[in-house]
Amino acid sequence: MSDMYRAISDPIRRKILNMVAHQELPQLEIVRAFHISQPAIKKHLAILLEEELLLERREGKYCFYLLNVPIFQNGYEQLQHELGHILENKLTKLKQYLEEDL
Repeated sequence: MSDMYRAISDPIRRKILNMVAHQELPQLEIVRAFHISQPAIKKHLAILLEEELLLERREGKYCFYLLNVPIFQNGYEQLQHELGHILENKLTKLKQYLEEDL
């Protein structure tokens, strides 16, 4: 996983991931769900593809997208681990601070 944070940081990309989480969708349907241009959506799709969060299937001139569940799950678990580590560190520092005053 190179930079899942970059991929999920944008609300449009998060909505795209949510849309394709349970069903494969054509690019046209994804574009229609937003009030931005087709080239702008293509840029968001490119970032998601670059981070391997989407699977792309071509059928003639049409592109279909689906969530790459194993990669997404791996990234999600890594994110949980990293956030848990940060929280644990903060709680340890808070405990030390509170114990100093006692």
